[in-house]
Amino acid sequence: MSQYSKEHQNVEWKESWHNDYFKWICGFANAQGGTLFIGIDNKGNTKHLDNAKKLLKDLPNQVRDLLGLMVDVNLHTASGDNYIEIVVEPYPFPISFRGKYYYRSGSTLQELRGDALAKFLLKRQGKKWDGVPVPNVTADNLKNETFDFFRKRATKSKRLEPEDLAGTNQELLVSLQLYLDDEKMLKRAAILLFHPQPEKYVTGAYIKIGYFENEADLLYQDEAHGNLFEQIEKTMDLLFTKYIKALISYEGISRVETYEYPKEAIREALLNAVAHKDYSGGAPIQIKVFKDRLMIWNDGQLPDNWTISNLLKKHASKPFNPDIANTLFRSGYIESWGRGIEKMISFCKEARIPEPNYSFEASDFLVEFRKDIYHQEYLVELGLNERQVKAVLFVKENGKITNSEYQLLNKISSRTAARDLESLVEIGVLKMKGERKGTFYELSNGVYGV
Repeated sequence: MSQYSKEHQNVEWKESWHNDYFKWICGFANAQGGTLFIGIDNKGNTKHLDNAKKLLKDLPNQVRDLLGLMVDVNLHTASGDNYIEIVVEPYPFPISFRGKYYYRSGSTLQELRGDALAKFLLKRQGKKWDGVPVPNVTADNLKNETFDFFRKRATKSKRLEPEDLAGTNQELLVSLQLYLDDEKMLKRAAILLFHPQPEKYVTGAYIKIGYFENEADLLYQDEAHGNLFEQIEKTMDLLFTKYIKALISYEGISRVETYEYPKEAIREALLNAVAHKDYSGGAPIQIKVFKDRLMIWNDGQLPDNWTISNLLKKHASKPFNPDIANTLFRSGYIESWGRGIEKMISFCKEARIPEPNYSFEASDFLVEFRKDIYHQEYLVELGLNERQVKAVLFVKENGKITNSEYQLLNKISSRTAARDLESLVEIGVLKMKGERKGTFYELSNGVYGV
């Protein structure tokens, strides 16, 4: 019995040959290539393959005739058993098997259909969804006010030459690479960015906002329609006038408003959602606001072989919609260096709130902000007594507190201090660290203090 390298995205084992396995060869060719072993079971053990020599002779011709591919077919022997190795290279153009397209993803084989097939075919043609031309729409159908808005922002950002901004709307679209000269048509990106009603062409191209008591109970909601520039501005205005509170303080006689979430971080998350959304999915960007958190969801895809961990590291900019991202960059809305996540984290740290949480599953991309619950108003709402509120604010400022410090702060006994601190740990406001005489307490999210 022999053991071979484990099955993974580029390796598949089959005990015997079936004609259905042409699908697997097709799937490998449409993905990153791979190797199909015939005569090895799912544990990696060789099995006797009676027709190994016939397969060695027949398979190359059959693969060529059915799929239009050239593959390497090799005969191997281990422990007296013959097995076949079929090596499939990745192909730059789409491969179909009997009119259907297959794709190896992870350890599974998928038949591509609908939007997934459309995106795959576009990718093989070197195109992105937002770069596809739209017939029967001209620059005259787009919104002049949005062009004026863009020109003002782009003048300030200095990311376009003055002569580009001074030209006609049509000439500006050419400079932004949103117009295909050879086809005399605008790209989808131009419709989303500048058309007064992009939803006539792209289903779900808007933003939905809701305030929730809990996951089931929606208290009120709004929608931001129009082109992407209008959606961004309307959403930011709604969020910071209706959905997100401002905490009021005074510096001398000057009134200071501090929002529950840093405006720069929310704007960055919103711009990321707009620039990277998969607009073929038909679902709007959704923003859920709760008493203690804010969540921004969009339908999207990570770059091939990326996970959330790639986003949290330094990484190159790989926009899902490069034409939309380029125009937002020229307007000064975003950077082109893949620093969106890094900036969000930095803004949250400066505002002394927890870093955002990021999750990606299937096509769901979610950013979650948790607000600073460590202020007097909210702590009183939680039911903390005056001593506990004072102590939590002390920890927020100093990073930690001990039982002795709690006693001094509130002029109480050690027993009362221990009881108060234990209660704060139970409700999740503080967490206990250290042991015995070295015991101290810090905020449960660990991002505050000096």
